[in-house]
Amino acid sequence: MTAPQDILKKYWGYNSFRPLQREIVDSVLSGHDTLGLLPTGGGKSITFQVPGIILDGISLIVSPLISLMKDQVDNLRKRRIEAVYFHSAMSAGETRRAWERIMNHKAKFIYVAPERLKNKRFLAELRNLNISLLVVDEAHCISQWGYDFRPSYLNIKEVRKIFTSIPVLALTATATPQVAGDICRELDFRENSNFFKMSFARDNISYIVRPADSKIHELLHILTHTSGSAIVYVRSRRRTQEIAQYLIANAIPATFYHAGLSFDIKEERQNLWKSDKIRVMVATNAFGMGIDKPDVRVVVHMDIPPSLEEYYQEAGRAGRDRLPSYAVLLTAVTDKSLLRRRITETFPPREDITRTYERACTFIGLAIGEGFDTVHEFDFDRFCDTFKIHPRLAKSSLHLLDQAGYLHFEEEAENKSRVLFSVDRDELYNIRLSNPVSDKVILSLLRNYPGLFSDYVFINEERIARDTNLSTQVVYQTLIELSKNKILKYIPRKRTPIIYVPTAREERRYLAIGKNIYENRREILTVRTEAMLSYAFGNKDCRVADMLRYFGEEDSRACGTCDICRKRKVKSAENSRNRSREELQTHILQYIENFPHGISRLKLAQCFNLKEDELREPVNFLLDEEFIFTDSDLLISSSNRKKYFAYRNR
Repeated sequence: MTAPQDILKKYWGYNSFRPLQREIVDSVLSGHDTLGLLPTGGGKSITFQVPGIILDGISLIVSPLISLMKDQVDNLRKRRIEAVYFHSAMSAGETRRAWERIMNHKAKFIYVAPERLKNKRFLAELRNLNISLLVVDEAHCISQWGYDFRPSYLNIKEVRKIFTSIPVLALTATATPQVAGDICRELDFRENSNFFKMSFARDNISYIVRPADSKIHELLHILTHTSGSAIVYVRSRRRTQEIAQYLIANAIPATFYHAGLSFDIKEERQNLWKSDKIRVMVATNAFGMGIDKPDVRVVVHMDIPPSLEEYYQEAGRAGRDRLPSYAVLLTAVTDKSLLRRRITETFPPREDITRTYERACTFIGLAIGEGFDTVHEFDFDRFCDTFKIHPRLAKSSLHLLDQAGYLHFEEEAENKSRVLFSVDRDELYNIRLSNPVSDKVILSLLRNYPGLFSDYVFINEERIARDTNLSTQVVYQTLIELSKNKILKYIPRKRTPIIYVPTAREERRYLAIGKNIYENRREILTVRTEAMLSYAFGNKDCRVADMLRYFGEEDSRACGTCDICRKRKVKSAENSRNRSREELQTHILQYIENFPHGISRLKLAQCFNLKEDELREPVNFLLDEEFIFTDSDLLISSSNRKKYFAYRNR
C-alpha cells in the first residue's frame, strides 16, 4: 500500500498533514467508520481524497451543493485525479457520459447529490461497482438537530445497506454533541468506529462584538483602522451593492457578491479579491464555500446570523494562515427583535406552505399524479411576481417542502459553458476550415483545455477571447458555428434555478408537514436563536468560551482576546493602578506621620526613590482629603497638627 505521506506530496505538494488529518486517514485505511469534526479551514477534503487514491475501489462522496461538487471535481481533475459527479440538474446525455467514464475505469471518485440516492435505478447501478469508501460531506445535514437538516441525507442509509463492510467517513465543520451523536446513529456506525474532534478554538482570531448606532460608519472605522483582505457579510443582496459602493466612495477598494449574479461575474470578482486587486468583498452567505484565501485579516458581520454554527463557519474564513485576524459582529438595539422575527418567517402557517406547493406545481406545469423524479427550470422571481408571494415566505415554504420530501429547490443551479469534440484528434487535423477565426478558437481550446476528446470540459469564453485577441461575442458565435458543423458540441453557460420533484404531485389536502419538520424544527431554531443572541448580547462571559461550550467544549478557558476579555484586562489594569495608587498614598501618609515637624516634597521624593512629579498626584489627593496640610513648603500630617504648631510657637 502506498504511504499516505507519499500521496500527499505527489498530488498536493505538501510535506506534512495538518492536525488530525493523518489520524483520520489512518482510521479510514484501517476500515473503521469515522466521524471527523474539523473546523473551517481544517482541510476536510484531504482526509478522504488521500485514502480514496490508495484504496483499490471507488470512493462515493455525498455532497449537498452542486457548486461544491463541481469545484472539488475540477480541482481533482487539475491534479490528474479522475472524478465524476451526479446531480439533479444534469441532462440525460451528461449522466450517460459520466457512467461511461466510470465503466471505463476513468473515475476514482464519484460525487453525488443526496437526492440521487432515492433513485432505484441509480442504486442498482452502484451495486455493480467496487465501492471501497463512503464519504458523507457536511454530515450535520443528516441530523434533525443540525442547523441545515436535509431529509434527502437519510437516503444514505440505502447505500449502507448495499455496502455493509466498507468504512464510512462523515465530515463536518460544526456539530454540537447532540448532532455528532445523531450523525453516528443515522449512519449506523459500527462498534469499532472512531471519533476525531479538533478544538473549535482559533487562537489567532480575536472575536469582537461591537454595538453601533450606525453600522455603516462603524464598518468604515474598522476597515480604515485595519489592513489586509476583508469579507463583509450581510443578509440582503441589495445591501451588498449599497455597502460596496459606500466603501468605494470612501477610497476602500470593494466589490459585491451574491447568488443572483452570473457565474462569470462571480468568478471575475472572486479572482480580483483573491489576487488582492480588491480589498473588500461585501457578500451574502452565498460567498464562502470553497473559498481558500489564507490571508483574510478581517471578517465583519453587519447582520446577526441565525445560528452560532453559521457564524462560526463564516467568521472562520479569517486567518487561515494562522496569523492574527479579527471577526467582528456589529449589533444594534433592534437586532434582537429582528432575529426572533426570523423564527416566524422561517415557519409560515401550514396553509401557506401547502398553497406554495400547489402554486409551484402549477407554475412548472405538473398535473396531479405527474412529475415523479423530474427536474424543471424554475424562475423564482417570476414565480413570486405571478402569485404575489413575498420571496422570504416562498423560500421558507420551499425549504420546508424540501425537508418534507416533496420538492427540492436549487437556487444556484448554474452551469458553466462546456465543450466536447465530436470528431477524434486525427479527423480534426484533416478538416480544412475556411474561417481562420475558427482555427484560432480550436487552437486555443486545445492549448488550454485537456481532455476535450473524451468528455465535456468546462471552458471560459473570456479566457479564449483574451488568448486569441478576439471579442467574447466572436468566440461565442464561432463555437456555435463549430457546433452546427458537428466538429464539437458546445453547451453555452446559463443560470437556471431548478426544482427537482422526487415524487408525483400530490393533492394539496394530502400534504403532510409533520411535527418533526415543523414544531420540532421550530423549537430547535428557537434554541439556536437564543444561543446566538446570548453570544451577541452577553457581556459577562468570554465570547469564545461561550461559543465553545455551545459546541461541547465545557472546559474552555477565557481567550484573552475577545472584546469582553479585553475590557476585563483594562478593568483589571485600572484596578491594579488604583490599588497601587492607594497603597502609595497610604505609605506616604504613614511616612509623613513620622515627621511631626514636617518634611519637604524633595526629601519625601528622595525617600521613596521617586521624582517630585510622580508624587504630585498622591500628595494632592491627601491634601484634598485633608489627611495632610502644608506650611512653609513642608508636608505635615493632620494628626500631627497640634505637635507641629506647638513646636513652631515654643
